[in-house]
Amino acid sequence: MRRFLLLYATQRGQAKAIAEEISEKAVTYGFSADLHCISESDKYDLNTETAPLVMVVSTTGNGDPPDTARKFVKAIQDKTLPPDFLAHLRYGLLGLGDSEYTYFCNGGKVIDKRLQELGAQRFYDTGHADDCVGLELVVEPWINGLWAALEKHFLLNRGRGDMSETLTMASHASRRTDPMTPELLHVESQVGLLRLDDSGGKAAEVLEQNAVNSGQSSTLIADFEASLTRSVPPLSQASLNIPSLPPEYLEVHLEEALGQEESHASVSSADPVFHVPISKAVQLTANDAVKTTLLIELDISKTDFSYQPGDAFNVICPNSDAEVQFLLQRLQLADRREHRVAMTIKADTRKKGAALPQHVPERCSLQFLLTWCLEIRAVPKKAFLRALADHTGDSVERRRLQELCSRQGAADYSRFVRDASACLSDLLRAFPSCQPPLGLLLEHLPKLQPRLYSCASSSLFHPGKLHFIFNIVEFLSNTTEVVLRRGVCTGWLATLVESILQPYTCTNHADGKKALAAKIFISPRTTNSFHLPNDPSVPIIMVGPGAGVAPFIGFLQHRDELRHFLKCGVLTHLEVSFSRDAAVGEEEGPARYVQDSLQRHSKQVVGVLLRESGYIYVCGDAKNMAKDVHDALVEIISRETGAEKLEAMKTLATLKEEKRYLQDIW
Repeated sequence: MRRFLLLYATQRGQAKAIAEEISEKAVTYGFSADLHCISESDKYDLNTETAPLVMVVSTTGNGDPPDTARKFVKAIQDKTLPPDFLAHLRYGLLGLGDSEYTYFCNGGKVIDKRLQELGAQRFYDTGHADDCVGLELVVEPWINGLWAALEKHFLLNRGRGDMSETLTMASHASRRTDPMTPELLHVESQVGLLRLDDSGGKAAEVLEQNAVNSGQSSTLIADFEASLTRSVPPLSQASLNIPSLPPEYLEVHLEEALGQEESHASVSSADPVFHVPISKAVQLTANDAVKTTLLIELDISKTDFSYQPGDAFNVICPNSDAEVQFLLQRLQLADRREHRVAMTIKADTRKKGAALPQHVPERCSLQFLLTWCLEIRAVPKKAFLRALADHTGDSVERRRLQELCSRQGAADYSRFVRDASACLSDLLRAFPSCQPPLGLLLEHLPKLQPRLYSCASSSLFHPGKLHFIFNIVEFLSNTTEVVLRRGVCTGWLATLVESILQPYTCTNHADGKKALAAKIFISPRTTNSFHLPNDPSVPIIMVGPGAGVAPFIGFLQHRDELRHFLKCGVLTHLEVSFSRDAAVGEEEGPARYVQDSLQRHSKQVVGVLLRESGYIYVCGDAKNMAKDVHDALVEIISRETGAEKLEAMKTLATLKEEKRYLQDIW
């Protein structure tokens, strides 16, 4: 087997899952992947590595490499390293990101650029997968093309000695009769097709089924619209290219608790975790507002939790109790919710490098597992759909799950699963005959991630207290039935503070309702750049629509204090925009959007940023607001300085490099 080093840098588990897919497919192509998390620096050494390197790198925050890559990035950023330090290295890199954020795929781009600067050379073009439109649109073809690139690399480095072996493999890997370029010899392979049995002993084949099996004619089917549970021609009558069955690797047993105590302290986190009481909750919006915004105050006086304005922190939240109870009932495990979960690796598993999930505490209860450990709202990946199909008794339902994970059903997967934010509960409602074992959930559902919030207070102004602000996320889910859902964390927090919530008024909220304080788990997560400049005389511009005002309250203090700061001169200019209100009375009413306010004060904006070396901070929505503000700044700089648009964009890029144009967006 020809070996290559395969490293992944993951934040939420996506990069790891993709790397594992590459590792599993590699064997079919005659390669052996040496798979490691990028943080496991004791298991690989790029300084002496002679095999090709393949990397899968995600992006977190506002363009940062994931936490697991921090040590690696710091090491390669060492300015004392010579420019030929990695000249011996050949690599291919797949970056994951979301184009709704300004620094798209920046985690991968940072590493890619630095490897080049240190002399490493690509043997395969870098891929940038966009979660905004679907990672699979880039991931799947990138993986398919990887094998030919590896073949070429080994041929160039080992001479022609392996040519006959390579040609033999190529002939076995493809049965196409139409012409293919040499680069595509390995794109279509049996590894991507359905295995006929779970053991993988038989050759993978094309699954040939059609909707006639369901007893319906194509004419009747054409009268229906496609949905999560139903396809229409041509997909309903197509032969399907289905992913091979992911190898199962967990042996899971439920054992009686026998009176054992269970503590929430077993919630896993890489950072220190603090259990703190909620001391106040205030509704900041009127009852008829489009969004409901809450301010929550935490009492951190009895902890050593510290922060400064601009920092963010994690809230460790549980899944909805109602959704957990549904899963327990649907999986026929409700009467065993207090049983302990015992896991081992299957002795005969075909999964390379199989390991127990680190985010599941040893011998936790089934209830705890589904409540605190697994992201049950996660959008199922195609590999999960493929595995679920094999646990679905009804042939029509099984066919539909196979369609959704097939190459031919990519559009339906995007429309009815990814774009609809379907989750496991939706699939189990849609396909009643699907009865997956608990082990399958543990293998395919990612870790329940903590939710990140900006600190909305100053510890100098509110000693021993920590404020944060959020909108209660609400959305309609209509995958199987129309239901109103709340965000996992914001919905939980809103319910948690109902008994102490102070209603919206225009007066100061000094005394709140008295009730038993609920406690939540939090952990610190500091930023390196979204802080006030060290020099208090440097002017700053703050753009924060809606809940985006949160860190600026920490900068200047509580929202009710903004006009006080304006009056006393700490804040020199306050401009409020009302996107939901129509301008009334004045010919020039209040600006509707923050970018409009910037345009109205374009001369001052340019003066602060270009002549006074000031800072601009932008906090809030990444999808629309941040881009609109960026475009407005480009237009302002171009108009006020007489520069071309491209030069204005370069000026903004320079401000970003100098950490004077800073974003905290989501």
